[in-house]
Amino acid sequence: MVAGTVVALLGPTGVGKTDLAIALARELDGEVVSVDSRLLYRGMDIGTAKPAPAQRADVPHHLIDVADPDETWSLGQFREAVHRVVDEVLERQRLPILAGGTGQYMVATLEGWDPPAHPPDPVLRQELAAFAEAHGAKALHDRLRERDPSAAARIDPRNVRRVIRALELAASGVSRDRNELRSPAFDAIRVGLRLPRPELYARLDRRIDRMLAEGLVEEVRGLLAQGYSTDLPSMSAIGYRQIAAHLRGESTLEEAVARIRQATRRFVRHQANWFREDDPRIRWFEPRPGYEADVMSWIRHRLGRSGSG
Repeated sequence: MVAGTVVALLGPTGVGKTDLAIALARELDGEVVSVDSRLLYRGMDIGTAKPAPAQRADVPHHLIDVADPDETWSLGQFREAVHRVVDEVLERQRLPILAGGTGQYMVATLEGWDPPAHPPDPVLRQELAAFAEAHGAKALHDRLRERDPSAAARIDPRNVRRVIRALELAASGVSRDRNELRSPAFDAIRVGLRLPRPELYARLDRRIDRMLAEGLVEEVRGLLAQGYSTDLPSMSAIGYRQIAAHLRGESTLEEAVARIRQATRRFVRHQANWFREDDPRIRWFEPRPGYEADVMSWIRHRLGRSGSG
C-alpha cells in the first residue's frame, strides 16, 4: 500500500458510510477509524447508529466506546486520537479507513487544523447560558456576530452550546475559525456518498423507525437512570433530548419522533456545508446496488494496486 495514505468516507448521516467502510476494510486489508463525536460514548448505541457488535467483530474498529457519556472530548483531543490510531494502523501495514458524520472533526483531521488550546471558563459559560435563557438563542448569536463574525457565520444560532464556546474563545482573543494550520500527517483518498435529498430523508425516516423498534426509548431511560444529564454534550446527539422530554411527560412519543425527524433533516443540511459537491478532491458516488465495486476499483487505482489484492 501507499505509506501514509488513508481513505476518508464523507457524506451525510444515513447515506451508507458504515456499510461501505466495512466492505472496504474486508477487501483492502483495512481498519475502520471512527471520526464521529457521538460514537465515542459507551451506552449510546441505538441513537447514534453505532456499528453492530457483529460488524465490529468482522473488521477492526477504533474510537468507538472509549468514553463515558459525562466525559468531554475537545476537537484537539479527538484529532490527536485519530492521528495516533492512524499511525498504529499504518505501522501494521494496513489501510486506515476514516468514516463518520462529524464534518468538523473530519475536516480538522484531513486539513491539519491545530485547534487553539483554551481551558473552559465555567463562570463565563454560566453567564452566557443565563443570557440565552433570558433573551433567546438569537440574541446570544448576535453577540457572537459582533465579537467574531467569521465564527458566527459558521455556527447555527440554535446551537447554544457551540455559540457559548465560540464566545468563550472570542473573550480570550482566540477564534475557533483561526485554527493554526499544519501540514496533514497523511494523504487522503476522499470518497463521498450522496443521494437525492428526498431519497435520503426517506432512508433516515426508516432508520429512525428501526431505532425505536430496537429500543431507543429504553436506551435513553437507562442513561437518565444512571444520572446522565441531558445538558451533557454527549446527550445533544439527535434523539436523546427529544426522547428524554417525552419521558419527562413534556411531549407524546409521536411528537418526540417528529422532532427527531426534523432535527435529523436540519443536521443533514448542516453537514452539506462541510463537504461541497464541487470539491475536486472528492470523488462522489451514489450508493446504488453494486456500487461498491466501482469504489473499490477507483481506490485501488489511487493506491497503485491491481486485481483483488
